[in-house]
Amino acid sequence: MAIGVIIGILTNPVYTIPEIWDNFHNMHSSGTPIWSVMFITVACGAISGFHSTQSPVMARCLKSEKQGHFVFYGAMVAEGVIALVWAAAGCSLYEISGGLTTGLAEIYAQGQSVVIYDVCQKTMGGIGIALAMLGVVVCPVTSADTAFRSARLTVADWFKIDQTKWQNRLKICIPVLGAGTILGIGNTLGYINYTVIWRYFSWTNQTLAMIVLWTASMYLFREKKNYWLTAVPATFMSAVSMTYFFYAGECLNLGTTIAYPAGIILAVVFLAIFIRATKKPAPTAA
Repeated sequence: MAIGVIIGILTNPVYTIPEIWDNFHNMHSSGTPIWSVMFITVACGAISGFHSTQSPVMARCLKSEKQGHFVFYGAMVAEGVIALVWAAAGCSLYEISGGLTTGLAEIYAQGQSVVIYDVCQKTMGGIGIALAMLGVVVCPVTSADTAFRSARLTVADWFKIDQTKWQNRLKICIPVLGAGTILGIGNTLGYINYTVIWRYFSWTNQTLAMIVLWTASMYLFREKKNYWLTAVPATFMSAVSMTYFFYAGECLNLGTTIAYPAGIILAVVFLAIFIRATKKPAPTAA
């Protein structure tokens, strides 16, 4: 779908992707901060803790550790490219006024599935409509399946519940799916705002990515490998996650004056703790 969308944009002279260098500034009319909200908004497209939770699951399916580079790193890069394609579609297919994608906002008010359908129809015609129908159905289903499976395995690990028997899997699946059902009903009845839930999900997603990156950095240090490959992005993601936690309205809502320096300072503190840990002698095997 992404390949078809970008080809449709590039081959149709009506659609023009805005040059990044001409728009490399905050175009929002009210000056809404980009840092670090943007990295939470494009959570899975930037870096994903949600996917990192699936690593142990997928690792059991790999024949060699070398395949991990293609499966995990490759998939993350591919998803980043897909995110860029859809961002390009939003910027080139719809009207932008006052720094805001007003055209996209209007159609998005009708639902996310309507946007996907419209983009695919404009860029690929009938084939796009078919792909949109598949995407609207398959993507949410597979994402939900992944989310609930991740939750089930996490709970199973916490409470050391063996998952080889289907009865044990049901003991966790039923309450987890029940919680999801309650949230869905609450959103339908207007008691719960899915938009706010998505923000919490996105923040926890990036926070989990931060934790996993620090964990991977220590693992690489123990294995005497180049741990800076993960320590640098871990520091960056620490700044992203902590800044958002201090700034966002659904979190502490402290404003940029406090959130910006607090997030940066905490990221530096985390890095200092990690560097201090690398200076200690590695534990010897018993």
